[in-house]
Amino acid sequence: MKKYIFPALLVLVGLVWLGRYMYFKPKYINGEVAPNFTMELIDGRKMELYDLKGNFVLLDFWGSWCGPCRADNPNLVKLYDEFNGKRFKGAKNFEIVSIGLEMKESRWKAAIAKDKLRWPYHHADFNRMKSEIGGLYGVNEIPTKYLITPDGQIAGVNMTYEEIHGFLSERLKG
Repeated sequence: MKKYIFPALLVLVGLVWLGRYMYFKPKYINGEVAPNFTMELIDGRKMELYDLKGNFVLLDFWGSWCGPCRADNPNLVKLYDEFNGKRFKGAKNFEIVSIGLEMKESRWKAAIAKDKLRWPYHHADFNRMKSEIGGLYGVNEIPTKYLITPDGQIAGVNMTYEEIHGFLSERLKG
């Protein structure tokens, strides 16, 4: 009986790992077209993701209540400060669209102010992880990031900041 315990444990661990991988696997991969959606911004304006076509867009799913997300925010600010307003080959600009998966509007707005998230594209869904936009993108954990090209294709999912920086740097006009 004891000789079967170790192989059974290995199979169980493998199944758990496979299940977790399948659950958290991004819904879209590089080269696929990023689905469009309509959102209401923090200032009350309505817009669609496709309004930003022609730009590189980093779609960031986060939460004010999420420790790893808040720890990520200084890196987002650095990316925005470095690349927003720069001239790119084949793109007008670099923009960030933050989708807050939230419960309380006051905490969301306070986190944006405290973390100095100065870009204009902030939307919150107060259904937290049952977000309509999050569901459209298959978001099962946060932070989740999609880098989208000017023609609306996904260039990368959950890339490191170094990878995003390298990707954008290669596309700057000399």
